[in-house]
Parts: sequence; C-alpha cells; structure tokens
Amino acid sequence: MAQASVGIIGGSGLYKMDALQDVEEVQVQTPFGSPSDALILGTLDGTRVAFLARHGRNHTLLPSELPFRANIYAMKKLGVEYLISASAVGSLKAEAKPLDMVVPDQFIDRTKNRISTFFGEGIVAHIAFGDPICKNLAVVLADAIASLNLPQVTLHRGGTYVCMEGPAFSTKAESNLYRSWNATIIGMTNLPEAKLAREAEIAYATLALVTDYDCWHPDHDSVTVEMVIGNLLRNAVNAQKVIQETVRRLSENPPPSEAHSALQYAILTQLDKVPAGTKEKLGLLLQKYL
Repeated sequence: MAQASVGIIGGSGLYKMDALQDVEEVQVQTPFGSPSDALILGTLDGTRVAFLARHGRNHTLLPSELPFRANIYAMKKLGVEYLISASAVGSLKAEAKPLDMVVPDQFIDRTKNRISTFFGEGIVAHIAFGDPICKNLAVVLADAIASLNLPQVTLHRGGTYVCMEGPAFSTKAESNLYRSWNATIIGMTNLPEAKLAREAEIAYATLALVTDYDCWHPDHDSVTVEMVIGNLLRNAVNAQKVIQETVRRLSENPPPSEAHSALQYAILTQLDKVPAGTKEKLGLLLQKYL
C-alpha cells in the first residue's frame, strides 16, 4: 500500500487540499471498519501526505458518529508519523477572536459516547497522557503559522481545548463553567483523535481555527450562521497555507516525539497471554513489541 509520513485531518470547511499533486484516492480497510471517507494521498512540496475529511467530504457524519479508531488506524497503516488535525472551534476567551488560530496543549474531556482506545478484548494498556499534544510538533505548527503573517489572524500558542459531545452547542451555564476553568476553545472532535494517535504512536497536534465566540459572549446573538460559514471558508484557505508550510518544515527537519514510543511501557498484559484474535487485530500497533 502507498505510504505517507504526514497525515492531515480536515475538519468543518476543510474537505480537500488544493495544493496536493500526484493525487490518488485510497480505500483503507481496518479492523475497526471504514474511515470517514477515502484517504487522499498526494505530494505537498515533495512530501507524501495523507488527507482525510473528518466528517466525510460532504459533511455527513456527526461528531458522535465519527469512526475515530478507523481514521487513526488507517493513518497508521499508511505509515503516518506526524498527524496535523485542523478543527473549527468556538472561543471561550475574548482575546481568541474569530479567524484566530490556537495550537492548544491541553484537553478537557466532556464527551460521553466515544470509544477512545484500541485496547480491550484481552489486552490492557494505559498510555501516558499528561501532555496530550506532541510538544515538538506543536512548535513546528505554531512556528509555521507565525512565519506566514496571515492578515486578521493572531496566533495563540498553548491553551485548553474542551471536547464536548454535541451535536448541540453549549448552554450559557456550561460555557461560563468552561470559562471558569480557564479553557480557551471548545470543539467536538479532537480528544478521541489525540488519545488514539498516542496509542498508535503517532505525533499529534491540533490546528484550532476559531469561527465564533461560544454563547457566553454578550454579542453572540449577533453572530449569524452566514458569518460562521464565512469564517469557516476563510479559515480553510488560511489552514491550507499553514499546513503546507508545516509539511515543508517537517520534511526538512522531522522532530523527535515521545509519542513514537508511547506503548513501550504502557502495555500491562503479557503479550503471550493476549488472545490470538486480538493480537492479530492490533498487529499493526504491537508489531515492534512482539
């Protein structure tokens, strides 16, 4: 199967990468079902990358319906070592304005119905997740944003992403609760991806694209769907520039990542005691430890 060292997951508004060359669609089969869509393999400034539209290219999947395990497993199967996740978010802080970009370093989990591990069925693993984002990849991503001097875009290095279940947005009480926790942004998708990427030993970072203030903001009622869609489209244009620059920097100097050996001390079950079916199912993740 064709290989790619860098993976890109595109969120709301980012359903394709216009700069990709030598493009081919790949249907990747996984033990966890089909990914959200076909993966698009292509070349970006000389580097092979794999792109996936998180919600499907026609945006047909709710956040709670996303096949997170299949999406991350498919990236692993294609050889991805660095995964950039672009995601539309609401802002919980006045200084994080619509069109701004946040590269968060922390998550708070408010989801209820997500499977966020590959393990179980006879094998137990507990990954370290104190720092859920790969620090070195986040630096490359943030430096790429800073170097582009995008108009109307302020970069925020670090911050906490609240991952809520959805699909409804927050109540004002919830929004103000998250603000009291000093959270920066809110979205519905990235925490399960981050956990699974760590289990798959893939370095992961979030490119959070602010579309609006969450409902806490006194001017929120003046925000219209048309404004949010307009910000989504402008964010998508900016995100493609950022991703292209990030990929260029990764190809020149791929950073080390603690994620690349995340399972080394995480698996508690003796591998010779793991059921054969489970061992086969997770062979891609376990192969270097077997």
